[in-house]
Amino acid sequence: MYSAKVVQMEWIAELPTWIVFLLVFSVRIVDVSIGTLRTISVVQGRMALSVFLGFFEVLIWIAALSQVMVGVSDNPILMVAYAGGFAVGNAVGIRLERALALGAVVVRLITSLNEEDSDVVHALRHAGFRVTTFEGEGHEGAVNLIYIRCQRRELKSLLKTVKKLRPKIFYTVEPVQEQSERMAEALPHSTGWRSAFKMK
Repeated sequence: MYSAKVVQMEWIAELPTWIVFLLVFSVRIVDVSIGTLRTISVVQGRMALSVFLGFFEVLIWIAALSQVMVGVSDNPILMVAYAGGFAVGNAVGIRLERALALGAVVVRLITSLNEEDSDVVHALRHAGFRVTTFEGEGHEGAVNLIYIRCQRRELKSLLKTVKKLRPKIFYTVEPVQEQSERMAEALPHSTGWRSAFKMK
């Protein structure tokens, strides 16, 4: 077994420096991207997904680190590949997480009390969103507040519907960290591959 490992390391060492550079750079991007997704999954309380991603993150990280430690004395440029892959991996991980859009959010819409919001509320409810409305007090007087809980992948569609009716409406978006079981049962459940990574 030991001799097989030596042969494998020698085979990698015989590759051109630029190929090893690209390998380390690419592998580092993959493991940091996975790490970014894992961190976000931990924050969202997705235990199964966090464990799954954590295993492969460390596995790939060891593969990249071992190549740098073995070849850095002869090719110091591998340190640049390692650091560069780390930097780019963060950006890739964030973009990937946004594309997957896991989790749920709460959208808060705020308008002045003298504005008529029935069309906004009707449009959102017609689109299938659960809407809660009530009055509040703002810096400049009474306001209308509209709360909507939706899946992150539905956020773009929701905001498009709202801005079509109220282009300058004030809104905030916050992630849902925890919710009651009753609310979770009343809302549509994840389907497809997303259902395998629901919060546990």
